[in-house]
Amino acid sequence: MKRAIVAFLALLCVPVALPAASAPVAPNGIALFEDYQTWQVIAPSYREDKKQIRVILGNPIAYQAMRAKVLPMPDGAVLAKIAWTTKKHPKFPVATEPDAFAQVEFMVKDAAKYKATGGWGFARFVGNDLKPYGKDAGFVQECFGCHTPVKGNDYLFTSFAPLP
Repeated sequence: MKRAIVAFLALLCVPVALPAASAPVAPNGIALFEDYQTWQVIAPSYREDKKQIRVILGNPIAYQAMRAKVLPMPDGAVLAKIAWTTKKHPKFPVATEPDAFAQVEFMVKDAAKYKATGGWGFARFVGNDLKPYGKDAGFVQECFGCHTPVKGNDYLFTSFAPLP
């Protein structure tokens, strides 16, 4: 009986592997890049029409390509754009700062897979629950249409913010 109790208590101490919550997936099959918050900053931006502060990050491939001014970007490059609503700083009202998280968007370079959209796949995850944007895979035409004016820059609006 003692052995059974000891064995039972020992089992209680064994760590149980629980399946990780799966990352949300956009309608076109692009999953949220769960490590995006560790990527390096490329530039901040402000979108006037949305009143959003944004920070553009690059995975190591994108960051190095941008540093080296490589265009078109190599396959495997991924950019993340994090957006927040804004608020005035309560103690310094001329300062605008991030308020609520709005969304995170991704551009994923794969020239063959995303040939119809300039070699880029697009995904957007909205709100704190990171709800995938779009009813079906056709939502990417909205993204691609916006990026078409910068076709000559590999469909990128972003470049490194100037530093001395």
